[in-house]
Amino acid sequence: MQNDKTALLLIDMQKEGGTSDVIGMDDIVQNTANLIDSCRKKNIPVIYTRHINRGDSIGLANDEPLNKDGTPTYYHSLTESIEILDQIKPESNDIVIDKYRYSGFYESNLDLMLKGMGIEHLIIGGVLTDVCVLGTALDAYYRDYQINIVEDMCGTTTEGAHMASILMMANWIYDMKIFKTKQLQRKLNGEDYQLWETAAPDQLQFSPDNMREVFSKIKNM
Repeated sequence: MQNDKTALLLIDMQKEGGTSDVIGMDDIVQNTANLIDSCRKKNIPVIYTRHINRGDSIGLANDEPLNKDGTPTYYHSLTESIEILDQIKPESNDIVIDKYRYSGFYESNLDLMLKGMGIEHLIIGGVLTDVCVLGTALDAYYRDYQINIVEDMCGTTTEGAHMASILMMANWIYDMKIFKTKQLQRKLNGEDYQLWETAAPDQLQFSPDNMREVFSKIKNM
């Protein structure tokens, strides 16, 4: 992972998600703030995605939840819920990508921005692990970006969904590396660090019985 070919990609760290039932959201936000600071010091670009549902309900995904008046329940474009959390709000030279589906790449200009900066490696964190993080990471892999997931900068509404999503990505995104925030900061600073990755496709062979055991290797870095 070369710093001059790396970008930090933050998925949907918005006020909507910040007030949701994401497990450990306060820690996720603090870890994100810490890594943003480290990346800025290394001149690593910071890119945010914002999930948006139009207030007039045009172009919504199939069966998108609606209020009684027909407006979208979540990520309503005419409300403050779509804005990035104040604790980690973008600076003037950051890039904000608006998206209308789970993947940050789907019908957006994210790929164009990354290629324009010569980016080959992505550091990814955000919410929800099992939805927009998963969808974006897979789409990035399809476009030949090397993926680095920061596990404690990701979260969703249940522990099981978070574990399953991280492990599925690790199992099938062949060159993906998994970090904790502090370990990635150490790497950026040229210090000794730890990461976790699989050695072969479908190596994990996880089951309901062993998933927690496999995931503990990541949690204990």
